[in-house]
Amino acid sequence: MSCRFVPPGHHVSRRSRAVRQAPRFALLCAAAALTFQLTGCAVGPDYHKPAAAVPESYKEAPEGWKTAQPADTADRGPWWLIYDDAQLNGLMDQLNASNQTVAQYAAAYRQARALVGEARAAYFPVVSASFSGSRARSPARVSNSNSNGFTGSGSISNNVNLGLDATWEPDLWGKVSRTVSAQEAGQQGAAADLANARLSAQATLAQTWFALRSLDAQQKLLDDTVAAYQKSLQLTQNQYAQGVAGRADVIQAQTQLQSAQAAAIDNGVARAQDEHAIAVLVGKPASAFSIPASALTATPPTVPVTMPSALLERRPDIASAERKAAAANEQIGIAISAFFPTLTLSASGGFESSVLSQLLSMPSRFWTLGPSLAATVFDAGLRRAQTEAARAAYDQQVAAYRQTVLAAFQDVEDNLASQRILAQEIVVQQQAVESAQHALRIVTNEYKAGTTDYQNVLSSQTTAFTAQQKLASIAGQRMVSSVGLVKALGGGWDVSQMDQETGGVAAPAPVAASDAAASGAQGIAPSSHGAMQDAAMQGARPQ
Repeated sequence: MSCRFVPPGHHVSRRSRAVRQAPRFALLCAAAALTFQLTGCAVGPDYHKPAAAVPESYKEAPEGWKTAQPADTADRGPWWLIYDDAQLNGLMDQLNASNQTVAQYAAAYRQARALVGEARAAYFPVVSASFSGSRARSPARVSNSNSNGFTGSGSISNNVNLGLDATWEPDLWGKVSRTVSAQEAGQQGAAADLANARLSAQATLAQTWFALRSLDAQQKLLDDTVAAYQKSLQLTQNQYAQGVAGRADVIQAQTQLQSAQAAAIDNGVARAQDEHAIAVLVGKPASAFSIPASALTATPPTVPVTMPSALLERRPDIASAERKAAAANEQIGIAISAFFPTLTLSASGGFESSVLSQLLSMPSRFWTLGPSLAATVFDAGLRRAQTEAARAAYDQQVAAYRQTVLAAFQDVEDNLASQRILAQEIVVQQQAVESAQHALRIVTNEYKAGTTDYQNVLSSQTTAFTAQQKLASIAGQRMVSSVGLVKALGGGWDVSQMDQETGGVAAPAPVAASDAAASGAQGIAPSSHGAMQDAAMQGARPQ
């Protein structure tokens, strides 16, 4: 919208009277706008949370497990403290500060939060100011007596403009309010996505950590097995030197030892990969990060299990899917509002003069007020198609929400079943280890006495080693499954935290080479949480 300034002598008195009447027009315009705003209605369907199938209880819950009490389901903060592992706590601190995936979702949340402010700006008028100046020369006039001559040398005029424009579109049909609601739902969904990304990264770190410790335990078993096979080879060589055993027995014992040595070396590949994965999770270069070996000694803590209905409030991925459905519902109303006319209120005013010193004088003032009403008469079905597309998008988000709920219950049931079955399996496997070791001792003594051949010794050694390796593997699986159950139950998160999320996680700076080398040399440093850890352990006490 342009601003005009009237030069002196151009009906100044009439414009001056108009200027004196401007406040009346402004009040009338404001009253009309307020009336439209109050009487405006939001077209389109109101949002209702989609219904989802929720079971009354978990089928795979172990017998005797007690449903968590309200105090147990309260936010425990750092959920990983229930494992009472200082080294894991230190790694979690590094992840929360430096994980690049979490930083991406934090930036996406801040973007969603800014979009809410952008949508709310449509509630208010847009005001713009302008200032311009020009200098023009007009051509000389042609003489009436002599067509080939001119009179005068033309004229030079100056023009200076100073203006202020304002436009506002009242939210008659709820387009702005629904846009704001859609962006607010998007912000909450982004907060839930951020929480889900953080929880996933934390759970992946904990699972990888316990998998690495399980590999350390298996490495110790392999090293002990290699030492035992070396003794067995020495025994066979002694038997061969005395003529009791044959050359084939020595070759078999040597082959078994070499196979165990190869397995011990191969175990290092998986451990190195887990160590590198942890480095990436905590935001450090894999080449400058190391974790000292230490066998797994932890056992899974008892995780309080909430009612299935509470899972809808505890899982950030479910909350995110529900918020996406809410945002899609608001888009339907936005599409429907296009069927109705739009009202735009505009006003402009300012000063215009040919003399700069007289620019801000009363005779140089001018103003204009005017509403405009616009409606689309024909669009070849565009708005109807957009509305149908919005409805289909909403149905898609509802289906995605229900699918997320179903997958969440499957996740819980899978981990409950895993915990229950592995707890039973580890008892039986421990018995199998004891039986295999007892059989190995008997066969070894018989071989020393010359009452059995070396093939029985090899078979017993293989059985004992396999049973021990299986036991170590099950122990690691139980810890990994325990973390999976905590994650499946939502960790320490609650849906109320969507409105408390700040998204303050900035993109971490690259780790300097000197810092990375220092971190690699020091390995991982234990983190001291003090009373927080004690409180967390109390909040997650076994039922």
